[in-house]
Amino acid sequence: MKWTEIREKYPEKWLLIEALNAHTKADKRVLNQLIVLGSFKNSNAALQKYSKLHRETPERELYVFHTSRARLSVIERRWVGIRGTR
Repeated sequence: MKWTEIREKYPEKWLLIEALNAHTKADKRVLNQLIVLGSFKNSNAALQKYSKLHRETPERELYVFHTSRARLSVIERRWVGIRGTR
């Protein structure tokens, strides 16, 4: 589903979303195809479900958004650092 379709179907809700098709363009994540994994009344419930799913399957591209957002803007930040060895 596209974000516009999701907003119409789930007005004024917190959603747990999975990006099924996405790509990066100029440090922004473009989410082409989305699926709603859950609808929540508050952000805490949505984030708890996000945390549980992320721990179980970290390779999935999951997001929490509120449908009041007209457009999705996801900035991709690459973590750069040094890992120590023990």
